Amino acid sequence: MAKRAAASKAELEIARLVWELKGATVRQVLEALPADRALDYKTVQTYLRRLEAKGYLQSRLDGKTSIFTPRVRPSQVIRETIGDLVDRLFGGDPLPLMEHLIARHRLSDEELDKLRALIDQSEGHGQSEGQNDASK
Repeated sequence: MAKRAAASKAELEIARLVWELKGATVRQVLEALPADRALDYKTVQTYLRRLEAKGYLQSRLDGKTSIFTPRVRPSQVIRETIGDLVDRLFGGDPLPLMEHLIARHRLSDEELDKLRALIDQSEGHGQSEGQNDASK
């Protein structure tokens, strides 16, 4: 599949709303925006059409109304976006990003426990893969 064009910050804000709503009209997205987010109907419509053109959303007509639904999962967009960020800023090495996040953001004890569990899980997963490779 061809690489999807990156979505802007504003487009991702709109896409997140469609993902949360599991599908929405322009009006529904407009109403779901935070009260302090001053976008008009035409701007939201433009963002939705751009997201559709970029492959993030799809639309169908219900009478005269377009209903936009997700075309890709949020997890896929997160994976692609973070992968691109790591490639561009860190030459493909994810460790500097993790170091930056840990150093710049105070993690709670609960968050640190979750991080340790992820590391333990990753180590266990890596060991089982290595053992499987050795037995082949």
